[in-house]
Amino acid sequence: MNIVAIDFETANRYRTSACSVGIVVADENGIVDEFYSLINPLMDFDSYNTYIHGITEQDVVEAPTFDELWPELADYLSGQLVVAHNASFDMSVLRQTLDRYELPYPELDYLCTVTLSKKVWPELANHKLHTVAAYNNIEFFHHNALEDARAAALLMVKAVNQQEVKDIDLLAAKYQCSKGRIFERGYYPPKTGAKKRKSAKR
Repeated sequence: MNIVAIDFETANRYRTSACSVGIVVADENGIVDEFYSLINPLMDFDSYNTYIHGITEQDVVEAPTFDELWPELADYLSGQLVVAHNASFDMSVLRQTLDRYELPYPELDYLCTVTLSKKVWPELANHKLHTVAAYNNIEFFHHNALEDARAAALLMVKAVNQQEVKDIDLLAAKYQCSKGRIFERGYYPPKTGAKKRKSAKR
């Protein structure tokens, strides 16, 4: 069983402004690989976003741009089942930033750990990442992309083991959680029809 978790932080309100990314690969025993990088979004930073994640424009001056980083990210994501906490946000950052740089979409399926957490731990008052992580005794530093990806991955490892299923696919099937999909010409959000890729020109 492999779980690939991803998290983005953004410089401002635009989904094309990724300024950091964390990816964590885990199996049923825990974490097996991690990747983290700052990203230069070539955009202004909003003070509120900096307040949330602590990353400033100066921090990313020498960081790679997304298109420079993409080949390495694609190696982690292509052909995988990817999870993220509030996946609609992270998947839209991924798609819109690929559009911005006119890069091809990878082929991947994805699941939202918020949706799965609501099914596995319905007794919680809310299913924010810090709430679900604390409930499962997972310590992390919130709004750091690597830390958030690590927490999401470990939550899914715990969920798979607690529910005594073989992998995250079977966990999703048990709770009737549909997967989203990104592919060359567009994407499928969970439980809805295909959407075509929009023009990359902005």
